[in-house]
Amino acid sequence: MSKQENSIVAWIDKRFPMTVTWKAHLSEYYAPKNFNFWYYFGSLALLVLVNQLLTGIFLTMSYKPDASMAFASVEYIMRDVDMGWLIRYMHSTGASMFFVVVYLHMFRGMMYGSYRKPRELLWLIGMAIFFVLMSLAFTGYILPWGQMSYWGAQVIVSMFGAIPVIGETLSNWILGDFMLSDAALNRFFAYHVVTLPGLIVVLVFVHIVALHQVGSNNPDGIEIKANRNPKTGIPVDGIPFHPYYTVKDIVGTVVFLIIFCAIIFFAPEMGGYFLEYNNFIPADRLKTPDHIAPVWYFTPYYSMLRAVTVNFLWIDAKLWGVILMAAGVAVFCFLPWLDRSPVKSIRYKGPYFKIALTLFVISFFVLGWLGTQTPTPLYTLLAQIFTVVYFAFFILMPWYSRIDKTKPEPTSVTK
Repeated sequence: MSKQENSIVAWIDKRFPMTVTWKAHLSEYYAPKNFNFWYYFGSLALLVLVNQLLTGIFLTMSYKPDASMAFASVEYIMRDVDMGWLIRYMHSTGASMFFVVVYLHMFRGMMYGSYRKPRELLWLIGMAIFFVLMSLAFTGYILPWGQMSYWGAQVIVSMFGAIPVIGETLSNWILGDFMLSDAALNRFFAYHVVTLPGLIVVLVFVHIVALHQVGSNNPDGIEIKANRNPKTGIPVDGIPFHPYYTVKDIVGTVVFLIIFCAIIFFAPEMGGYFLEYNNFIPADRLKTPDHIAPVWYFTPYYSMLRAVTVNFLWIDAKLWGVILMAAGVAVFCFLPWLDRSPVKSIRYKGPYFKIALTLFVISFFVLGWLGTQTPTPLYTLLAQIFTVVYFAFFILMPWYSRIDKTKPEPTSVTK
């Protein structure tokens, strides 16, 4: 740098730790040198978050959080606002792509044991981000005030009514009224544009700080901090995140953006999975759609809700369904303590874990598909079977992970 540039940097460093932060989190943050394809999705999740925040800001400039005007304002954005259709499609497609990259990010963590010691807290913070993301997606799904937005919200809010004693009061408190109306739409708008985005940004920041405290995991599941150069103190198996992985992430970003743009310009509705056809019809409280189903990223848990069809003990089927659905999300938080394997990575785990993980993935996809279908006796039976398979992965993990035949971990990372 020139003397003038050096003086500017020095002036800033005296007032803000710019250089120190750059070194600590980028140029001198050493990451394992064997990152593979699966490690793109963390940075891609951050990219989609930025897209959602920016496009959301522009959408709020023309959106009306009013039950009588919300649907028309979305149509106004699509038809009359300059490039409004593009911003809306970037936001709606971004919502689905956010879940795509987050689900793949979580799957990578499950494959390589990224929830194991010393990253238990990092995993829990990541799960907190996931919970907030689901709330953010739900509140955003209501805002277009189309038929599926309205009736989907009715289904979700009615679940709180299944809670004994306080259920009805809680539902009315959430809605701000005795029915889904303008008051609820205003509340969900406030949550979606202010409360939840602010919370998710804070949690992402904390997640990154926690990651850089314990260091990144890798496909071998070994700790690179344990093997340092005695002279420099630098991990032998590590390389600076910048420029090596910033450049690598740019490659992943380019590929992702090609796919992202292809969806926006050629298939923004994605056959009704990203934008449902019923949501192009204004909300009508007097006309229920033939089939009510949430967006695809909620459908595995919606299938669990519908899988319970009988009362048990003093609890009715509806409440058991709500409990099961909530448990299907919350159970991920217990992974650090359920996995008893002596090794972290799937590379060195035995056949039991690989079979269990494969069955879990199959059950997740099947439940997701069943959640989009009109319930029938056969589909209900399938939902019950695959719900059992889904939970068996977690419940039986302390047993099969302990008796599984594992391979010895290497002392140094492999390619």
